[in-house]
Amino acid sequence: MPKNNRTVSQRPDGTWANKKDGADRASSLHPTQHGAVNSARSQLQQTGGGELKIKGTDGLIRAKDTIAPARDPRKSKG
Repeated sequence: MPKNNRTVSQRPDGTWANKKDGADRASSLHPTQHGAVNSARSQLQQTGGGELKIKGTDGLIRAKDTIAPARDPRKSKG
């Protein structure tokens, strides 16, 4: 089963992209990071869950989240 992971990051024009990992193009573009994160969460929930990576304006990963029903790769709670 292929991994169903997504990344939210800012593009050079200032818009925020919701992109499936490994894809050439973004699934959707949003004026705010919040809008892109909500879109990515919704798409992951509808397609069986997965990992969501959220990058800050500096391009570094600032948060990761496992969207159900995917299993969290870490054994610790939190």
